[in-house]
Formats: sequence, structure tokens, C-alpha cells
Amino acid sequence: MSEVIDAAREVQLLKESINVPLQEKRMPHFVIDCSDSIVKQETPEVIMKSVHETALSTELFSEGDIKVRINPFSHYIVGGASDDFIHVFANIMEGRTTEQKKDLSDKVVGKLKSMFPDVPIISINIRDFEKATYCNKTMVD
Repeated sequence: MSEVIDAAREVQLLKESINVPLQEKRMPHFVIDCSDSIVKQETPEVIMKSVHETALSTELFSEGDIKVRINPFSHYIVGGASDDFIHVFANIMEGRTTEQKKDLSDKVVGKLKSMFPDVPIISINIRDFEKATYCNKTMVD
């Protein structure tokens, strides 16, 4: 019986991922924090474009709505040391499933890992914007 429920859940998740309304595809902001040596290994433009293309490949977002920025740090401590790191803060509009967000996380970290195999800490967290409280200048008179 649980196999039938699992199969039904998979079908539902697939339908949800295909039917994400365009309005909900907007809004992703990817803010990359990293040690300054990261942008010496690869240009900020290449890093940002890689995250942009990876996010686009998930089909959760429209290309023109994806925003990526990078903050290299020269002063930081990670676990008591100054090891290199990359952390991505992904801010997206609510409405995606946990599975969709997990797929996005895996793909972004996988891409960065392939670009920076010697960096010991590469991570991401995804935060949802609330539709009810989000506002931008086009929404205000």
C-alpha cells in the first residue's frame, strides 16, 4: 500500500514542478559569500554566470528574473581557521516543494564543487519570500 502512496506522491510532485506559474518563477536572488581567494581562482563573472545557468537549468525560474551577486571576504573565520569557503544564500518566492528546493541546492553545490574541487566548504541555504509581505517599486503607487 505504501508503494501506491509513494507513486501517487511522485506523480503529484512532478505535476507541481511542471505547473509552477510564471508569477512564481520570479524573484530568485543568489548571494554568494566566499573567501577572497575564490575570485582569484576564477573571475566573479564566471562564478556568477555558473550559478545563474545552474539555477536556470532547474526550470524553476525565468532567465530574466534570476539575480546573482558575489561578496568576497578577506577577513573571516570558518571553524576557527581561515579555510576557503563558498556559501550561497538563495532567496526565492514561496511555492516550491521541498524536493524542488533540494534539487536546486544539489545542482548549485555540485556545480561549484566541480569548479572548486579543493575548497573544503561549499554550501547553500534556501529561504522563501512570503508572497503576502513581499513588495517592490512596481507594486507601490
